Amino acid sequence: MTRRGFTLGAAAREFAKHPSPLMIGATLVAAVCARIIAGDWQPTDALAPVVMVALFPFFEWIVHVFVLHWRPKRVAGFTIDPLLARDHRRHHVDPRDVPLIFIPWRALLWVLPAAVAIALLAFPRMGLGLTFLAFLAALGLGYEWCHYLIHTDYKPKTAAYRAIWRNHRQHHYKNEHYWFTVTSAGTADRALGTYPEPSTVPTSPTAKNLHAGATAGR
Repeated sequence: MTRRGFTLGAAAREFAKHPSPLMIGATLVAAVCARIIAGDWQPTDALAPVVMVALFPFFEWIVHVFVLHWRPKRVAGFTIDPLLARDHRRHHVDPRDVPLIFIPWRALLWVLPAAVAIALLAFPRMGLGLTFLAFLAALGLGYEWCHYLIHTDYKPKTAAYRAIWRNHRQHHYKNEHYWFTVTSAGTADRALGTYPEPSTVPTSPTAKNLHAGATAGR
């Protein structure tokens, strides 16, 4: 991906080649179509996206800290080391390896059906559940795009994207214990105490080798 003048168009063409964006995008299209067919629009359909946008940075933080940075554990002779954590360690080893930037498609084989089940079973109205599913897919696709773009050679053009770009690169290249959000800067990290002034943070020797002793391979 090291190219001078890397454009958004080139980034989008590469992005569209990978399974995760295609799977999440298909879920988004299906959910929007189902939501339009279901009808029954109510004020809560406008409220749900607002609440989801407010909570999404905290969801990102929790998943990043407790799932992606999971430390392998031995329990009753078995090693508990989920695919998401294994691939994320590999992502830290080589942040420019494009396939490792995306959510593993094998994980989406259960994550997406689980999201559909929640949408259909956990809400008082099917319409509201489909609103949730459509907006969740939109947030997921936005996450994938933002995370992918940060790891390309596309240079920030706006202050908002520059802040997101800087924070996530600091997480990878300065200290993996801070700056856990990806699609926003200074939100959940600031609230949860992982948004220090970069000049006060030492460069971590394990930023590319999470947990030091944990293997980066599968």
